[in-house]
Amino acid sequence: MPSKVYFMHARAMNFETSLAAKAVWLFEQGGLEQCIEKGDTVAVKLHMGEYFNTSYLRPVLVRAIVDKIKSLGGKPFVTDTTTLPYHEYVNRVTAKDYLHTAAMNGFAPQTMGCPIIIADGAIGTDDVRIDLPEGFILLEQYIAREIADADAMIVLTHFKGHPIATIGGSIKNIGVGCASKRGKYNLHLGGHPKYGLQNSIFRPKLCKGLKCKKAKYCMNACPEGAITLTEDGIEWDRELCVGCTCHMLKTLSCGVFTIPDGYFEVTSAAIADSALACMKTKEKGKVGFINFAIDITPWCDCVPWADVPMIPNLGVCVSFDPVAIDAMCVDMATAVAAIPNSQADEYGVGKAGDEKFQTGSSLMGISTEIQLKIGERIGLGTRNYEKIEIEPGPPEHFKFREMPLGAYMAKLYKNGHPYPKGGFKRRNEVDLSLLR
Repeated sequence: MPSKVYFMHARAMNFETSLAAKAVWLFEQGGLEQCIEKGDTVAVKLHMGEYFNTSYLRPVLVRAIVDKIKSLGGKPFVTDTTTLPYHEYVNRVTAKDYLHTAAMNGFAPQTMGCPIIIADGAIGTDDVRIDLPEGFILLEQYIAREIADADAMIVLTHFKGHPIATIGGSIKNIGVGCASKRGKYNLHLGGHPKYGLQNSIFRPKLCKGLKCKKAKYCMNACPEGAITLTEDGIEWDRELCVGCTCHMLKTLSCGVFTIPDGYFEVTSAAIADSALACMKTKEKGKVGFINFAIDITPWCDCVPWADVPMIPNLGVCVSFDPVAIDAMCVDMATAVAAIPNSQADEYGVGKAGDEKFQTGSSLMGISTEIQLKIGERIGLGTRNYEKIEIEPGPPEHFKFREMPLGAYMAKLYKNGHPYPKGGFKRRNEVDLSLLR
């Protein structure tokens, strides 16, 4: 049976077609209200954006869903998890740093109307172990405790590309984003005997050592102390490497490290495994997904920048099935032409009908289908979907003031009207030819 995915396009021409109004309306029309019973603690899972990233979901979209959950009697908290130290400028590696970054990006208790909790604790070790015999590669996974302990979860996803996972949709949002730091080491195959990054091919002769302009980064990149730079080269202790990815992204271009064959593909599969582990922490029907297919950048919100979007905004989707909702977003992205001069256009996949992400996003040309295929194989969901297009709701459904504005201002104007009694001093007529 196909999974239902509810959809509204991105165009907005009035109050009720605002993206925020669409998200609330789809929440209701797609049945996500069924996820929440009065008194439930509800994790509102999203990516709050890296420091200096500018493509993450706008806080107003999140606040609209938080308010909806509160109206149902739920007790929401906005949440995400700490990251691995994959780039020298990331600022979400500890809970303290992430809260600072979130506040800079507009996410604070005052703006959200609820607590903001980094779900895996101070440095990412507060988690719950989940047995995963169904996994394609992972047989266990570690899910952030605050997320695992929540009664329900609403997953808000900025759908876009990703350099490792190829796409960043609902599967990745829970597969990576709900894993603790311990879980991220696991899904990134840290220490795996075949695919782990400690098995990288090492070519020290290609390193310029301390003469290289990236020397300062490489000297300080590895938290395990596995990398040492010398005047003329580099030393690497494989035994110390636990696969945090710190040596990967910065050295792919110079060739000092070559990633083990299969690493990217198997990591994509592990993301789907991890997503299933997250779903196993909730009763059936207690997790709902909302994909905002807008600002569809080639890379994720994990990096401290954002390229121009590859394709025009598509719209908002809602489903109970993370595989189906991501599959539909991929299909919609394939159906449209890329934005001129975007990365998809530059890389030759800009025509309608071209699959954009495998070439336009992935560092190594990894298939867009892996997360979807493995997700379906292990029982996370189905790629078979029914697209249900929803018409906008009535504008009065989204009102945020009880008193109509005219009546509200009439009361205030009684104490002093801004329009002067004698009118304004202006010319009665001007020469319109000077303006045309």
